Amino acid sequence: MLKTKDIIDEKNKLLRAVSKEVKFPLTDKDKQTINDIIEYLTNSQIPELAEKYDLRPGMGMAAIQLGIPKRYFVVVHEYEEGKFQNYVLINPKIISNSEEKIYVEDGEGCLSINRETIGITPRYARVTMEAYDMDGNKIKVRGREELAVAFQHELDHLNGILFIDKIDKKNPFKDKDKMRAI
Repeated sequence: MLKTKDIIDEKNKLLRAVSKEVKFPLTDKDKQTINDIIEYLTNSQIPELAEKYDLRPGMGMAAIQLGIPKRYFVVVHEYEEGKFQNYVLINPKIISNSEEKIYVEDGEGCLSINRETIGITPRYARVTMEAYDMDGNKIKVRGREELAVAFQHELDHLNGILFIDKIDKKNPFKDKDKMRAI
């Protein structure tokens, strides 16, 4: 079972690497990693299990956060109390996005950043992603609001970008009035 300690911290230079395209079929190791990530993210969002297994709550994780420089990530979205939708996106890219920008009012978080951060991270309110599923089938997924934020956050990881890079250092709340808080 994946543990919080298995997730690499922002101090690790590997997080700044641009991940490599995945070749199909997936290796058994990659399939296992994806399933481990799904289990971690699901359990981490269930308070009793998060406490029992000492998991930091998270809704998304990119392979690079486990030290695997491959272009895939998982988002486990709790769309209703206790009900989860799993998104496994391999070799993902944004094919369209809204003009409207949003930000997470309480600030974005990241399983690889173990400190308080201040400021807003501008994101598109809606995105459509094209990717491949675990069987190598091309898929299209749409995300809005927090799901759109999660997709963009994890895609950034695949390009060696952390959400804190998008916070304006001199003015952490820059353009806040031009975006909508979620």
